[in-house]
Amino acid sequence: MAENTAASAEQGDLLLRIDMTTQTLTTEPYPEKWKLLGGRALSARVLLEECDPKCDPLGPDNVLVFAPGVLAGTAAPTSGRLSVGAKSPMTGGSKEANTGGNPGQHFTKLGYRCIIVTGQPEDESSRFGVELDANGARIVPADDLRGVWNYPACETLSERYPKQTSFVICGPAGEQRLNGASVGTTDQDNRYPTRHAARGGLGAVMGSKGLKFMSLDPGRAKLRRPAEPKAFTALVKGFSKEYKSGPQPLSGGTSTTVPTANVMHTFPSRNRISGQFEHADALDGANIHKNFETRGGGMHNCLTGCIVQCSNVVHGPDGKYITSALEFETLTMLGANCAIGDLDEVAHLDRLCDDVGLDTIETGAAIGIYMDAGKMEFGDSEGAKRLIREIGEGTELGKIIGDGADTTGRATNHPRVPTVRGQAIPAWDPRPLLATGITYASSAQGADHTAGLVTNTGLKGDALAHASQKAQITNAIGDASGFCMFVGAPTETVRAFYAAFFGVEITPDEIVDQGWQILQDEWAFNDLAGTPSDAEVMPDCMKTDAIGANGDLVFNVEPEIIAKAKTRTVTTEELIEAVPAG
Repeated sequence: MAENTAASAEQGDLLLRIDMTTQTLTTEPYPEKWKLLGGRALSARVLLEECDPKCDPLGPDNVLVFAPGVLAGTAAPTSGRLSVGAKSPMTGGSKEANTGGNPGQHFTKLGYRCIIVTGQPEDESSRFGVELDANGARIVPADDLRGVWNYPACETLSERYPKQTSFVICGPAGEQRLNGASVGTTDQDNRYPTRHAARGGLGAVMGSKGLKFMSLDPGRAKLRRPAEPKAFTALVKGFSKEYKSGPQPLSGGTSTTVPTANVMHTFPSRNRISGQFEHADALDGANIHKNFETRGGGMHNCLTGCIVQCSNVVHGPDGKYITSALEFETLTMLGANCAIGDLDEVAHLDRLCDDVGLDTIETGAAIGIYMDAGKMEFGDSEGAKRLIREIGEGTELGKIIGDGADTTGRATNHPRVPTVRGQAIPAWDPRPLLATGITYASSAQGADHTAGLVTNTGLKGDALAHASQKAQITNAIGDASGFCMFVGAPTETVRAFYAAFFGVEITPDEIVDQGWQILQDEWAFNDLAGTPSDAEVMPDCMKTDAIGANGDLVFNVEPEIIAKAKTRTVTTEELIEAVPAG
């Protein structure tokens, strides 16, 4: 049916299409050819098959994809992550960013394996919401929320909808179509817009379509039922037991990574002039844990069914809530990269980014460039807060900073702009981590550590490209599954879960080949989009500005080694590991 209301299905496997030009919704059976695709695999395939690679990323022809992981909405532990995909206004190519929170679980419980949003309202000032519940899907007016920041917007929405409703939200940065804009989702408590599909400017795509929010009320919807219940339940129990009985390095959250990163010279400070920060101890996430006893807060799940609980809830000295979660990347880019060494100040900057709807990596990089250009003193936390507020208010300076690192570099005529494919380099620095640098340069995603992080510093030559490729394939498989990377689900475990859930035989080769196919789909889209060849080149500042204890760490990998990451050398045997005992 095609109207402004779309019927729901009593069982899952629906594709929902939303046309923001005609204000119509259409439901159709989820395509059989996409049965084993979800998350990043699905968003990459939809873009390749349905999006004009030459389209204006902020025009009506771009395709915005909401793709829950294959296992979202099931009993598989920590498997409800949501991928958001589109042609990126930042990189000009295929982009996926994924997020926690409950929307990924709720989409699939309501029967929607994929939501595809196209078009845009004739009146660019119009705002709309999409409601999804047991009665179907509807487009509703949302002009009253135009320009409203994410926290108050979600507070308003939580008063309108049942308590269990989760939300996908577009902040004012997205409404202004800024490249640093994120797509926000609410956490397990369905109150705070603290989880974000942050990278690549996908919030700007959502904003360009006039889509202010999506509400997802699961009602009494049950978990998705596997085709082989006994086998699936055995996998759930076995995997959960093995995880909980083993080492859990991220149970304290990524913020506790700070000391290790600082030692490795990948805790960059002052727009990456140094790989270490003199106030790293003050930004160590261990301090957050120490404060729980006196301030309140604690560790919690970002989504229902999580067994990792890596998300911290940070309170201030007065015991009042500030933000969740304050993660390593944010502590690095809004903290050390801007020479801000006060944990509470960085927490407030994180809160502001969540409220305005901004990628903290891109925003921290932009502010660092602005400071490095002499426009603001390094360490000026009040000035940094003012800049983020200006983004939310839509001032000219705010639009520059909110548009990201490249735009800020051009506006200040500053030469040190650490980006790849127009996207800011994350905390994990390519100079000590050469294989990670190859990921930044070769991945269709641009400078994104979630595309394939490699922390081994002892590799050389072809081994660097091989390690990057292995990480890229592994991460692509994980992003497609819905599993959080922090739960560490082995590729063989993903394969076993798929087979038990769908009741079909899936060979090890098939699951590994799917991971490689994801990368090929993304590269193919970028080739068709005409992204320039120099997009795969590391910026000069990473090649010439040395860091490290001996001042000798630069990104010195030859282009021919980088290129080898795009020719498959990784075998199935390298990626397949034992399944946890059932």
